[in-house]
Amino acid sequence: MKIKQTLTPILFSVFIFVAALLVNVLMPDVSYAESYADCAGVKTSIINCDASGEDGIENSGLWALLIIALNILAGLVGVVAVGGIVYGAIMYSSAQDNASQVQEAIGIIRNVVIGIVLFMGMYTILQALIPGGIFD
Repeated sequence: MKIKQTLTPILFSVFIFVAALLVNVLMPDVSYAESYADCAGVKTSIINCDASGEDGIENSGLWALLIIALNILAGLVGVVAVGGIVYGAIMYSSAQDNASQVQEAIGIIRNVVIGIVLFMGMYTILQALIPGGIFD
């Protein structure tokens, strides 16, 4: 009976997460509905056609793709961090008198916090190395 009581909230959380993910993936993005640009016969709404790269790398398509990749990476790090903290919190709260599970849960939460700090450090280093910053 304990396994069922433990798995039910976890499965419910996974179901809610998957449902929210599917809604975001399958729903059309209304803001891009009519803002397509025609770049050499290809319709695009993410990268501008005037990104020729003549004024430096900041005006190139590669730079735009790198910024998109960094934004996606930041979002994924946030989702994974929240998931890790929730998982550690569930382990901690369901440990009862099991000291090894409490230590493992604390270790998971500590590792998530270390990961967030390292990601913020990477972002700070990139801001310092690239003249003008990443997103300027």
